[in-house]
Amino acid sequence: MYATAARLTPDTYHALARAVYAEMALAGITAVGEFHYVHHAPGGTPYADPNAMGEALIAAAAEAGIRITLLDTAYLSSGFGQPPTTPQLRFSDGTAEAWAERCSVLKERDHARIGAAIHSVRAVPADELATVARWAEERRAPLHVHLSEQTAENDACREAHRRTPTRLLADHGVLGPRTTGVHNTHLTAEDISLIGGSGTGTCMCPTTERDLADGIGPAVALQQAGSPLCLGSDSHAVIDPFEEARAMELNERLRTRTRGHWTAAALLRAASADGHAALGWEDAGALEPGALADFTTIALDSVRTAGPLPRLGAETAVFAASAADVSHTVVGGRHVVRDGVHSLVPDVPQALADAVEALRG
Repeated sequence: MYATAARLTPDTYHALARAVYAEMALAGITAVGEFHYVHHAPGGTPYADPNAMGEALIAAAAEAGIRITLLDTAYLSSGFGQPPTTPQLRFSDGTAEAWAERCSVLKERDHARIGAAIHSVRAVPADELATVARWAEERRAPLHVHLSEQTAENDACREAHRRTPTRLLADHGVLGPRTTGVHNTHLTAEDISLIGGSGTGTCMCPTTERDLADGIGPAVALQQAGSPLCLGSDSHAVIDPFEEARAMELNERLRTRTRGHWTAAALLRAASADGHAALGWEDAGALEPGALADFTTIALDSVRTAGPLPRLGAETAVFAASAADVSHTVVGGRHVVRDGVHSLVPDVPQALADAVEALRG
């Protein structure tokens, strides 16, 4: 990962993001929350435009026809009390104040909103957490944070601060209704209570969590405690919102050996409207006057989806369909994908292949 990140430039970052965002549109996704922390040139030297890398992502989303919430990420250390390693220097602004000054220059556009992220409690020193939280609060912007993804993070945090990552975030004012914890996998009962009681959201990323062997998070307990659930892809191990929705239910079945934790409609909502809301697009998720005209349609005559009654469309989408069954994706009333073909990026597979090849070094 570091070797690839070291080769990124604003141009190659743009080309890669454009291709990936086009793939997301083909999968029925109309908005991306980009957890962006490759800010500077290798070695940490700022570009002439300090936000050149973030601007490349905003432009890429426009060209791929989808919305973006740029979650500009504070990443200041390699571990508790440790400075960034050489590959991580381009992620760091040095201090949270410098991070805030840089990302305050970013401007929202019709298709783009600006949010904030704390990479993790290991990557942002405890005494800098409040600065990031305050920046987001003042702008009423979404704030995301990788939280308790792996047990090693919990162990290191307890050793450094004698408390869990969730407790540390709570003590520094990070939790709250506009905050989303990404993963929330290895939590104590107190952690779940703190997250749910504060209205902090949870973004489960099942395909990445299983790809990295991270574990299965307590999604049911978090929701029962008051944490809104949404779904993401994180590392893009898979780009398929139906697989993410299906996996959250099936993972819980494996963990508990019982079925039926969420309805298909609830799982679809977690993958769509609730995800939009976590990214600051609260006006999405309904086909009604005044709402964003973002929607996708799924073919019900493929080898995966043929057979069920039309009234079981939600169940078919969640438990049988894949991204390959998306026929149309509409963003803001514009057909971005029609009959399975992207209208703005003519050959998405080739665009992906070219963008990846350019980073092989």
